[in-house]
Amino acid sequence: MTLELYELPGCPYCAKVKSKLDELGLEYESHEVPSSHARRDEVKAVSGQTGVPVLVDTEHDVEGMPESDDIVAYLEKTYGDAAA
Repeated sequence: MTLELYELPGCPYCAKVKSKLDELGLEYESHEVPSSHARRDEVKAVSGQTGVPVLVDTEHDVEGMPESDDIVAYLEKTYGDAAA
């Protein structure tokens, strides 16, 4: 599994990223993070901050991309029609 998504249920920014992943037919591993920012050690270790969503794409050396708009643009560029 090369794609991993750190997310929080009910997060609209996470939903936007998941929607793009589904639209592109990409498989990914989901990591549900605690609602408390203080307990998001795993996300902080990956991305240097505690916000979600955060995308990891080991195949393309992406170690912890934050910001839903950046992630959606990255997925489209890397896996969408533009990549073909």
